[in-house]
Amino acid sequence: MRACDLSLYLVTDTALCGEFGVRATVVAAVAAGVTVVQLRDPHCADDEFVALGRAVAGALRGTGVPLIVNDRVRLVESIGADGAHIGQGDLDPVTARTMLGPDALLGLSVQTLAHVRAAQQIGQDLVDYLGVGPVWPQLTKPDAAAAAGLGRLREITTASPWPCVAIGGLDADRVPLARAHGAAGVAVVSAICGRPDVTAATRRIRLAWDLAGSAPAGG
Repeated sequence: MRACDLSLYLVTDTALCGEFGVRATVVAAVAAGVTVVQLRDPHCADDEFVALGRAVAGALRGTGVPLIVNDRVRLVESIGADGAHIGQGDLDPVTARTMLGPDALLGLSVQTLAHVRAAQQIGQDLVDYLGVGPVWPQLTKPDAAAAAGLGRLREITTASPWPCVAIGGLDADRVPLARAHGAAGVAVVSAICGRPDVTAATRRIRLAWDLAGSAPAGG
């Protein structure tokens, strides 16, 4: 598996970022502790998405923070991104890996243990991490599955051979719970995108993650 630091995973939302913009949000968030950026905008055309992706890729150059493209695996190379993230209804992992080649990062969204087992059966080398959720109710993705809770997160992180990123309703108060239930990272959208002070919002989440990692076991 190709490794990366999944600790604080930002999923962009163009509408939420508003006038401040996706690129500026990414720059501020990465400077404050974001370790992975996923570019997501299901509503824009491919050419607009590529232009946005190239702008973000340029901003990330030299930071060591990878850029992941949501769903549109075919555009990863044009953007100059480091990989892609697919859901259960998107391309299958075999096809996605074939398109990406052996070195790119590939994430897969799962909601159940059955999803994890299915991914294992087609090959552990295809995928690099799992996105697990939504853990809590969320509003940024209307077509997302129902929130499954911390118990399901624990089940999946225990069974998964891949590192797992918790997503769905995460904020600074919930970050320690996600980490305590086996998450290798937390993914956020509205907790950073569109916040009046992106830097401060990111630092709060990053601090919560770091402090949770230094807490005594069971604490």
